[in-house]
This record gives sequence, C-alpha cells and structure tokens, in this order.
Amino acid sequence: MSDQSTTKQEPNTPSRRLKWVPTSTDHIIAAEKRLLSLAKTGYKTEQVNIGSGPPGSKIKWFRSSSNEPRYINTVTFDSSEDSPTIVLIHGYGASQGFFFRNFRTLASKFRVIAIDLLGWGGSSRPDFTCKSTEETEAWFIDSFEEWRKAKNLTNFILLGHSFGGYVASKYALKHPEHVKHLILAGPAGFTNESEHSSEQFAKFKSSWKGAVANHFWESNFTPQKLIRGLGPWGRNIVQKYTGNRFGSYSQGDPLTEEESKLLTEYFYHTLAAKASGELCLKYIFSFGAFARKPLLESASEWKVPTTFIYGYEDWMNYRGAELARKEMKVPCEIIRVPQAGHYVFIDNPSGFHEAVLYACHKYIYPGSSEVPLFPQGLTAV
Repeated sequence: MSDQSTTKQEPNTPSRRLKWVPTSTDHIIAAEKRLLSLAKTGYKTEQVNIGSGPPGSKIKWFRSSSNEPRYINTVTFDSSEDSPTIVLIHGYGASQGFFFRNFRTLASKFRVIAIDLLGWGGSSRPDFTCKSTEETEAWFIDSFEEWRKAKNLTNFILLGHSFGGYVASKYALKHPEHVKHLILAGPAGFTNESEHSSEQFAKFKSSWKGAVANHFWESNFTPQKLIRGLGPWGRNIVQKYTGNRFGSYSQGDPLTEEESKLLTEYFYHTLAAKASGELCLKYIFSFGAFARKPLLESASEWKVPTTFIYGYEDWMNYRGAELARKEMKVPCEIIRVPQAGHYVFIDNPSGFHEAVLYACHKYIYPGSSEVPLFPQGLTAV
C-alpha cells in the first residue's frame, strides 16, 4: 500500500534515544505506517528536502550549529490524475496521521497531500531559536513555502486544523496566488484575550493558580515536556488521554480498540521526540490560547475564499469566524457539524467529509452548473 523509497532520515535526529524516552524518528515513521494502514488506500511517503543554510543564517528555520538540510515528512494518497489537490495541515501537538479517518474518503475526490509541519511528527526537528511572534510565524510560513516550491504545487485547496488553521491562514495571506480555497477546521488565533475572554477565565487568571499556570506558559513549559519528563511512563498518560478524549468521553463516533491503540502509539512517539516546533506556543498565543497577532485584524486583507468548519462542541468558538466574515471581501461560509468537538474530523468523519465536499463542489465538478444542496444535518451559520 505504501512506497517509502524516497524516505530519508533527518540527519540531526539520533536513530535511537536513551531508554528513558523510548522513541526516535524510526519509531515515528513505523507508528505512522501502522496508523495509515487503517486508511486502506494506497499512498507514498517522502521526506521533501526544503534546503539548507550556513550556521548563523538569518533564516530562522535554518539557524543551528550545522548546515544540514531540513525535510518535511509528506504523505500523498493515490487519486485520479484530474483530481483537485488538497493539502492538509495538522494542529498543535498533532501530526498528519491524525487525519487517518479521512484519507480514504477524501482521496476518492481529491489528490490528498498531508504534511508534518517543520519541527513536528516525522519532519526535521531543528533547534527552535525564534524569539518573537514574527520570527515564529516565518518559521512555519517560509518553510511551508519552500516545501511548496520543492513539490511544484500551485492552485491547491489548503485545509488546516486548529493551529494548522492559523498557519494556513497566515500562509494564504502572504501567498494567496497559490491557494484557491481555504478550509479552516476549528482554527485557532482569530481573536485575542480582550475580545474573547470569559469572565470565568479572567477570574481564574487573577487567582494564584492562574498566576502559576501563566508562569508555566510564559516559561514555554509544553505538554510534550511533561511526557518526555515522565520517560517510559509518559506513554500511559497519552494512552489515558486518547482513551478518554476519543473513547469514553468522545463527542461523536468513538475510536475502535484498534484505532485507539494505533493512534496512541503514534501520538506518543510524536510527542516524546525532540522538542522543536512545539516551542512556538508562547510566541503565537498568550495564556489561554489567545492569539498575540489575531487573524481578525487581517480579515479585511483576505484574498482567498474560505470555509470554516466547527464541531458543535468545539472549544474554539465560531463567533470569531463570524466577526472575521464581516470584514472579509471574499466568499466565506461557516459550517457547524453535530456530534463533534475540536477534532471534528475524528469525532464525526462523515459530517466533516460532507462539509468539505460541499465547500469544494465546484473544484470536484468543474464546469457543472448544478448548485449543491446543503448537507442534511449540518448547520450553516
């Protein structure tokens, strides 16, 4: 089913870490392969070389003590030659494998390409040296653009989830000529704290517990650091989270036992690997996951037609999208999917697929004069 002949291991990443943190790039790629077997559709993986730079380079995602090249882990699924291209970008803490429930259906209509952002999943994990929001945004936007050049892509649909939605939006703002439609699933970063903070959060933040939590946030203490610090016991934390979030307390279609086992293994290895892209957190968001440079401020500059997709129970409030739509000068729609939370594509894959296919009808059936019916059961805002 898969072709990994072009895969190349990141030179800076040890093939095997100390046993206290039992993971490696090899573990990530192997766990990815097992998880993607659930998609039951053909694909190929490759490590796309996005170039190298000398030590001390001003390009932030090259800056390190070496001039070794960087790679973006890329998975392309089999499709018909005339299918429109859709590129999937994962959220914070996740990697491209999280879309495992969606690949087969989407590949029946699209040429699906899923990537791990630089510093995540099976991609290169260079030292994270960014010191500002601007540098951090450039880390992701510019490395994605180098990947696009290497793949010779243009005129594609770009789909981003959560933090991936933030990156996709920032990329489309800078390079709108390459993106024909933007799909944002539960995107982060549309509003700041002053616009969207609840009274309950404000009260918590002013408490001593909030002060401690804010200190950890500003110190860039990430969930991944906790997993690594627990060593071999970190896997149990991941297993408990996966079992609860996507099983016992699922807001939609719970994972099967096999799905849960394979996702847990994959999730653990991607979290426990070397810290890199995860360290973007405090530079992009303030405590509470509020954007330091909200996308709402750029809504009037939007040049790409956009579809927002939210689960009914998504903790990312769709009101931010409503505010942005008022400022946009391009077509924009907001779709809500029932029986789904923040991971709408895992919780209710069929509802998510219907929303995506509806949004992309004119690209799937070019030249068709038929007006698609809005999917039954979904809600247009």
